[in-house]
Amino acid sequence: MTLPALVFTGVPPVMANATGTTTLLPGYLASVWGSRDLIRAPHGMTLLAVIALGALGGSLGASLLLLTSNDAFSAIVPWLLLFATGLFALGPRIHRALSTRFSHRHSLPGRLSVLAVSIYGGYFAGGMGIVMLAAFRLLGVDDLNLANALKNLLSAVLTVIAVTVYAIGGAIAWGEVLPMAIAASIGGMAGAKIGRRLPPAVLRAGIVAVGALTTVVFFVD
Repeated sequence: MTLPALVFTGVPPVMANATGTTTLLPGYLASVWGSRDLIRAPHGMTLLAVIALGALGGSLGASLLLLTSNDAFSAIVPWLLLFATGLFALGPRIHRALSTRFSHRHSLPGRLSVLAVSIYGGYFAGGMGIVMLAAFRLLGVDDLNLANALKNLLSAVLTVIAVTVYAIGGAIAWGEVLPMAIAASIGGMAGAKIGRRLPPAVLRAGIVAVGALTTVVFFVD
């Protein structure tokens, strides 16, 4: 929601995307700290390799964003939102499919997918969590809690690098960062409590509905 909120207030699309990602960085760092005891290297890799792939992908994705014009990004955004919403809606099916078809033997596709999702995350963060969980499934991480901890680590690493690239490229609207970061922190704490009380199906349906509505607005605009 950070991207459309910023765009609708007049921030150029590329800057809105970079700024929205920046406001989420404190949350990613907090998530890593909160799940630090669960972080384990996936099969056939080291944590250093995960961090290196995240840093490389984040820098490539962020650099690609800076090379994208506002007009081109405006044309791409609806499709990115559609992709992210679709990923979230199909997330459980994706995980079930991976659980039955893949195992830890697929370490090379898993590593490539970690790099690919890091590039995607550096360019556009929407929906990257689902793709990350799928990537770690390819690496044989069956425990969802462990996969989620790795997701937190990879998200933080690539976002730190991406935000650094955005800052160097002058793509961040710093005046909007602080209030949005504070609001995101408050919303995250409140949302966590509300989310636990809602049935998962209802919560997922609500998020998909918001994503679908936002996607339609961007396609029509």
